[in-house]
Amino acid sequence: QLQLVESGGGLVQPGGSLKLSCAASGFTVASYAVAWFRQAPGKGREGVACISGEYENTYYSDSAKGRFTISRDHARNTVYLQMNSLKPEDTAVYYCAADPDPLLPLQFAHANFGSWGQGTQVTVSW
Repeated sequence: QLQLVESGGGLVQPGGSLKLSCAASGFTVASYAVAWFRQAPGKGREGVACISGEYENTYYSDSAKGRFTISRDHARNTVYLQMNSLKPEDTAVYYCAADPDPLLPLQFAHANFGSWGQGTQVTVSW
C-alpha cells in the first residue's frame, strides 16, 4: 500500500529555515513524481515544488524559487523540502503528493496527484 508521511514542520521565526521530509513506502520515489503543496487557512491549495521520477528534474512555484529546494534520498526513499528565508506568508499545512505519471511535473501545480500524505504544519511567526 502506497503511503506518504510528512515530518519536520514547526514554529520558526521569519528569516529562519526548516527542512520537511516526506517518507514514502509502497513505491520507489525514483519512479514517481513527488511534489510539495501547501494550504493556508482560508486559501486554496498551492503547488510549491516538484521533482520528477526518472530524471530528477525540479520545478518550483514563483514564491518558492530561490528560497526552497526539493531533493530526494534514494536510500531512505524520502523526498525533502529545504525552506530558507521563511516569511509569515509561508505559514500553511504542507503536504507531499506522489504519482507515477511522468508528465505531471510539467504542470504540477494544477495536476491531480494520486496519493497524498496527512500534512505537517509550518508556522512562521515572531
